[in-house]
Amino acid sequence: MKLKVYTDWWSRWNPWNAWAWIYITDENWKSLEKRYKNLWIKTNNEAEYIWCYLWIKRAIELWATEVDYFADSKLVIEQLSWRWKIKKEELKKLNNDILELILENNIKIKYTWIERELNKEADRLSNVAMDEKN
Repeated sequence: MKLKVYTDWWSRWNPWNAWAWIYITDENWKSLEKRYKNLWIKTNNEAEYIWCYLWIKRAIELWATEVDYFADSKLVIEQLSWRWKIKKEELKKLNNDILELILENNIKIKYTWIERELNKEADRLSNVAMDEKN
């Protein structure tokens, strides 16, 4: 099964208490799932990487074999796609954990950076989660 995944995170400051949101559709844009999670105190990039790992695990639980992943974090998308070098050790470890998860489960992932304006549902939901919990 092919899924489309949109993610966003939100934190009032960096680093701070971060909230992440995921919005999953099937390949025909039918909404399958919306959920959020508190990632506690993280930097924005750590939050994006951790959430990426968690949504890959969720896609595997939903029996996905292929995923189109959309996020508005240019840094994370480019690093996960191996186009940009990863300088921070904590991000290198998270990147390796994601790669290991992908390889262990034989899942194909296409990473796409999108502008925040095109990621409106995930952005809106991350703000809802943050406002509800603060």
